[in-house]
Amino acid sequence: MKILAIAAAALLLASESHSFTPTPLSARSASRHFSTVSTLDAAATSEEDLELTRQIIMSHVEKVSADEDGVEVDEEYLPSHNKNPDDYPANDLMIRAALGREDVERTPIWLFRQAGRHLPEYQAYKQKTGRSFLDMLSFPEDVAECTMQPVRRYNVDAAILFSDILVIAEALNIEVTMPGGVGILVPCPLVGPADMKERLPSKDKLNVDFVNDKLGHVMESVRLIRKQMKEEGISIPLIGFSAAPWTLLFYMVGGSSKKNQHIGMEWLHSYPEASRDLMDSLTTIVIEYMAQQVENGAHMLQLFEAMGMMIEQPEFNEFAMPCLQKIAEELKGRYPDVPLMVFSRGASFANEELSKLGYDVITIDGSVDRSTARDVVGGRTGLQGNYDPRELIVENGKTVDTVKQTAKELLEALGTQRLIANLGEGLGGKESPELVDAFVEAIHSESEKMISESKSN
Repeated sequence: MKILAIAAAALLLASESHSFTPTPLSARSASRHFSTVSTLDAAATSEEDLELTRQIIMSHVEKVSADEDGVEVDEEYLPSHNKNPDDYPANDLMIRAALGREDVERTPIWLFRQAGRHLPEYQAYKQKTGRSFLDMLSFPEDVAECTMQPVRRYNVDAAILFSDILVIAEALNIEVTMPGGVGILVPCPLVGPADMKERLPSKDKLNVDFVNDKLGHVMESVRLIRKQMKEEGISIPLIGFSAAPWTLLFYMVGGSSKKNQHIGMEWLHSYPEASRDLMDSLTTIVIEYMAQQVENGAHMLQLFEAMGMMIEQPEFNEFAMPCLQKIAEELKGRYPDVPLMVFSRGASFANEELSKLGYDVITIDGSVDRSTARDVVGGRTGLQGNYDPRELIVENGKTVDTVKQTAKELLEALGTQRLIANLGEGLGGKESPELVDAFVEAIHSESEKMISESKSN
């Protein structure tokens, strides 16, 4: 093992010189690999110095594993559910920023809807397959290819599973369509408690076996993505995700972003007990669905309460918040080292309470005032967001220079640590790949510069 050779050489040097300062294994990992130095007393004699050196190196040997490519990983940073160093990404900026256990050397970035419609290679691939977006989700090879496209093009710090927020609804026998131009539609929504009871499986059936039966193609996709990332030498975290229970209920009862926007609230008021039962069942399957993504290779999890703008605050607190709390408690209980991020889109009033539930990262949309965003979460979580995707559209008069400036403004307002740079809204399809790339590179270069300057002051 590579580390043993390093240890042997270090001890030889120490015995010859009777004075030795360990050389870091890599510039990035030096602080964590040799953190034991601070816990040992300084040596008073050359013999003690040699013994101190031996202790440091042997402590390092015991703690560090190497993946099959020889990249050394401190076991302290491997997640508790999976201690295989080969499964841990070489670029772990996102994980470290999300968990907030140590400072990062630059701010990580990924983008909502980074895969898909704005990429010419996606449009070409979709045309080649002859399949619609929803159809492609049933083919793991399509999912893997579409997931990989943006991480090949951009230097983003994470990949995200190419999927849809309503795959759980489809698994529950709710038909979902995307006819184009009108958003997501559910042709045959639930029409009341009796219909719900007749059409949906009972809560006791919504277990791991159900997820693997109805959503096994998603898990196969996760495994295939990890395989493809490895083959292409792209070692960054893979994010798994799910819609949150309120968002699922909203669509399942006939709501959409274009019409019937009132119907979700009407359901809560007309059928409060049935609504609680449905939300409880949805919470159960969301937990198991996200857990299985982790078990199959996802490094991080993102929960989308995408239709937060369609529920008022009192109803959110009564119906949605308990579900979000249960999801956080259960997933962080099972996977304490897997970062869990939440996005209550259009319902930023919930961010303060969400920051108290155990989530690692609160995502902020474009409506959030950056000057108060940190105060709202109170140091309990990191932040993610909230760049305006309209800044990435050439037709809006935007250029590489304007992108660099607005990226810098984001970092100056939100800070560089415990931040995952992202959008306040997903990419819509009109964005320029050139400007998207400029945004990613500006976040990296500007944040690295700001962090370096803060250390020298």
